[in-house]
Amino acid sequence: MGKQRLWKVTLAASALFVFNSSFYVANADTKILTAVPKTHVLAANADNVRWGNIGKGDPVLTVDSGDIVTVEAITHHSGDDYERMIQGDAGVEDIFHWNNQEKNESLRGPGVHIMTGPIAVKGAEPGDVLEVKILDMKLRPNGNEKFAGKTYGVNVAANWGYLYGEMIEEPKKREVVTIYEMDSDGVTDYATAVYNFRWTAQTDPDGKVHPTIDYPGVVVDHSTIEKNFNVLNGVKVPVRLHFGTMGVAPKEADVVDSVPPSYFGGNIDDWRVTEGATMYYPVSVPGALLSVGDPHAGQGDSELNGTAIETSVTGDIQVILHKKANLNKKLSNLSFPLLENENEWVIHGFSYANYLAELGENAQKEIFNKSSIDKAMKDAAHKTKAFLMNGMNLTEDEAYSLMSVSSDFGITQVVDGNWGVHAVVGKEQFGEAERQSSALRTRFESFGAEVGWQNATQTITISYNGNTLIMKVGEPTATFNGEKLKLIAPVRLADGKAVVSEYTATFYQAKLSKTN
Repeated sequence: MGKQRLWKVTLAASALFVFNSSFYVANADTKILTAVPKTHVLAANADNVRWGNIGKGDPVLTVDSGDIVTVEAITHHSGDDYERMIQGDAGVEDIFHWNNQEKNESLRGPGVHIMTGPIAVKGAEPGDVLEVKILDMKLRPNGNEKFAGKTYGVNVAANWGYLYGEMIEEPKKREVVTIYEMDSDGVTDYATAVYNFRWTAQTDPDGKVHPTIDYPGVVVDHSTIEKNFNVLNGVKVPVRLHFGTMGVAPKEADVVDSVPPSYFGGNIDDWRVTEGATMYYPVSVPGALLSVGDPHAGQGDSELNGTAIETSVTGDIQVILHKKANLNKKLSNLSFPLLENENEWVIHGFSYANYLAELGENAQKEIFNKSSIDKAMKDAAHKTKAFLMNGMNLTEDEAYSLMSVSSDFGITQVVDGNWGVHAVVGKEQFGEAERQSSALRTRFESFGAEVGWQNATQTITISYNGNTLIMKVGEPTATFNGEKLKLIAPVRLADGKAVVSEYTATFYQAKLSKTN
């Protein structure tokens, strides 16, 4: 995990500061990084992305454990509205560049997503676990002065949607593209529909006709479509920024379709993979080779009609390597993508836990014909039972009972080839063992931050590495470097003293550590 230092176990004595309180013992495998981690910027352009492949490949960036990476992620659906989602943005124009003479990113496939990376992590080896903290996510404003300051996204009722061909109105087999505009101030986020249109046959620059949406990066000729601006009037869709596709490279193949998810992560399409969440991935190739993409602005469980609101997003992530020899009980023998947030553990199951190994040499084609919710539910159930037994020290009977009475199983997606079911396990039922707290001042001063306190307003100011976080006790929002911020969890009072969960503390330590 890189350089580490031990917890400070004595409280700073200050009669004038109300944050002094009894120190809670942190999880045994939680460490504090000593030095300020290095910050990298991975811009989205044709040199730093792969289109449709999340397999092995030469890294575009190599980082140390603990480093922070600002990743630009671009949606592969930008071509549905060139003016709003490509024009004037040099990076996106570079990725989508395609005319009858040249084509950037000519190797588009076997999947569809624009994946930024891969990112190699020094020292990562098979058997290790890669932790990825999502510290921040922001919409990418379009580059067209005509739509200055606005961000747009696309939802597609596509031919791979769950109800394709089963509609009531004619034509029953139709693909409908809806363009959304997002409004976000960091606290209040929603999307409204601008217009929709039915897909018409599009001819790409090479002269090939696409009667359906069957190839990534085809720019829609808007002279061939009829726009309907009377759509979803008065409806505000909650914006939940998340990475639809993020994961490490699998060992089974060099070139891997970005569409079906599996044990290595990939196209999980869980809206919980968002700011404030942590993902854990089992490493199976040297360097781990993390790829990030398929950003979404809004999606419900199931992603029913084919896509989410596909948009472009810039995110800050911190990567932390856990070596095989030092894995804790929750990460030991991890064989699936595991999500953690302030309140929950989320276990991801699939129709096939490892379709690349289970379905043989034609796995990347066969998977699209073999998925079922029954198989995904069974996989999620077995994984959840094992997680509760190994990670929470429950007996099999205890785990099986708890799964039925308190765990929420949901359909993650039914459109990505390898269908997904997730299980949400609440931390609160395990008490302090899963939601340990620390005295706020001691926790943040332990790595060198300056902490200020205004008693009259119960306002806390934390400064570190040129960053400033200001929050009030009990408030769900704060400011970070002057911008509005939704907190992972509010600061709370315990016996009249301010405390934060250890989970929250690790996130804001990392966020404050970023070099701007």
